[in-house]
Amino acid sequence: MKQFFGAFFGSVIGIIIATVIAVLIIVGAIKSSIGGALKDEHATSIVKDNSILRIELDGSIIDREVENPFAEIEGLKQFSQADGIGLNMLLRKIKAASADDKIKGIYLDMKNLMAGYANVTELRNALLDFKKSGKFVYCYAEVYDQRSYYLASAASKVFVNPQGAIEFKGLSMSLMFYKQTLEKLGVDMQVFRHGKFKSAVEPFLLDKMSEANRLQSETFLNSIWNSMLEGIAKERKVSIDDLNKWANELSIEDPESAVGKLVDATAYEDEVITELKKKTGVAEKDKLNFLEFGKYDPKTKFDAKDRNTQIVVIYASGNISSGDGGNDEIGSDRIAKAIREARLNDKVKAIILRVNSPGGSALASDVMWREVVLAKKAKPFIVSMGNLAASGGYYISCAADRIFAQPNTITGSIGVFGIIPNLQKAFEQKLGITIDTVNTNKHSHLGSPFLPIKEKEHEYIQKSVEKIYDVFTKRVAEGRKMEQSAVDSIGQGRVWSGADAIKIGLVDEIGGLDDAIAYAAKKANLKDYKLIEMPKQKHPFEELLGKAEDDVETRIIQKNLGVTYSYLKHIQTIISAKGVQARLPFEMVIE
Repeated sequence: MKQFFGAFFGSVIGIIIATVIAVLIIVGAIKSSIGGALKDEHATSIVKDNSILRIELDGSIIDREVENPFAEIEGLKQFSQADGIGLNMLLRKIKAASADDKIKGIYLDMKNLMAGYANVTELRNALLDFKKSGKFVYCYAEVYDQRSYYLASAASKVFVNPQGAIEFKGLSMSLMFYKQTLEKLGVDMQVFRHGKFKSAVEPFLLDKMSEANRLQSETFLNSIWNSMLEGIAKERKVSIDDLNKWANELSIEDPESAVGKLVDATAYEDEVITELKKKTGVAEKDKLNFLEFGKYDPKTKFDAKDRNTQIVVIYASGNISSGDGGNDEIGSDRIAKAIREARLNDKVKAIILRVNSPGGSALASDVMWREVVLAKKAKPFIVSMGNLAASGGYYISCAADRIFAQPNTITGSIGVFGIIPNLQKAFEQKLGITIDTVNTNKHSHLGSPFLPIKEKEHEYIQKSVEKIYDVFTKRVAEGRKMEQSAVDSIGQGRVWSGADAIKIGLVDEIGGLDDAIAYAAKKANLKDYKLIEMPKQKHPFEELLGKAEDDVETRIIQKNLGVTYSYLKHIQTIISAKGVQARLPFEMVIE
């Protein structure tokens, strides 16, 4: 009877949950359909004369914006798979606003910016280009961390709340190591790797950075910091020496101490609004014509009438794995299909692959590399690197005609590894569980997490790792027109910043997505073209149905763990990885 009631009430709860989700989907579908039907006439705000484009940055900046049918329904935003504002939309709208006579400037409302440094640089460059049109950019925040201040330094004027704060102390990177935890749990991590800098497995084997890992970390961290200082120094008209001095001495103690150095003035937001009114000639008693970023829908290359001449931008974001993947994961089948379709489409005259990935499966990377090689033979193929294009992310990039990256892009990491945990001791000593095995052949148990790897088996797996590294370096040598030995000398799993990668031949040019698009158009001899984005995004409802349960669990864990969630996610990714991996050496938090 108890089992009956348990099953009965379990079924009732399941029906209730399913009904709630179904209602949400129906509401979203109706909203999406109606919104789509009325979009051209009613969905966007009419741009008034003397308008100011207001951009609120509160959360992540992702490469490609994801449709969110729940975005404007109060209380339902959390059901969207969208993780932030799209850099593609930011660049597109800021560029359009610079040529829009009705828009006089931009108000950057900095809340809680969470974005990779390369994406921040790309947005910052867009703001600098906007100012070249003769228009202004005003930025206000209650608190600036170093990432948000770097972006704000591009503004015509920078304001900070009088009781707020500005962080300026230099960059720090923390890595977490799990060796002692694994020892206490009785877990033995069996590792196979090539590359003295390939430190993806170090957190499982050591309790601090190896000398090689410390060297590469210090090198690219200083490279990122120096590129930030150069940008800040130029726009704020201060010296790099002074900036380093302020950081070393912690001279920026409060907002007042930053005035005349990093900011123009301390002010409450209402005082900034008053400044904006003066700037645009609006009377104090009148309202500013704020144009909300989300409601600004300018006509751009995406809206060109001629669809017969196209440049395709293919977004590859997330960890690399075999299969279909999703909007935030690079599935080799999905990306390979998109590249193939663009190659075979006569309307497409050039292809751009936007890569933002720490890497992943070496096999999946090679599947996509093959499609890049075929596409390159048919039409110009350009790569634009975002925050990360490392290991497998570099693998899928190396065959391109030209590679663009930001100075603070993390790239390289040409190396591979494999890992098989041995849980036998943990199960026996910690849980009292013993496991017995029978085989048909001597090594049938190879790959089992419950038995230690024997010497012959270790040699077998290590050979496959060495072979894949050899193939990886050959792919890079062919694509970059280098000797394989030269690739090996800068490979070995070493991570490089974009600024350093250009010096050693892994990257061709410093620039963002817009620069890659301009180069592709030039290579294809195009003046008029339509931009197309691929692959087709999975519909939010499809993502919702596929991930609803996992997302609820993930968000609870993420909320409770905060910044340390990234480390847990890294452990899960490494342990669950299948096959040999071409992946960024570590999960890093740069602050």
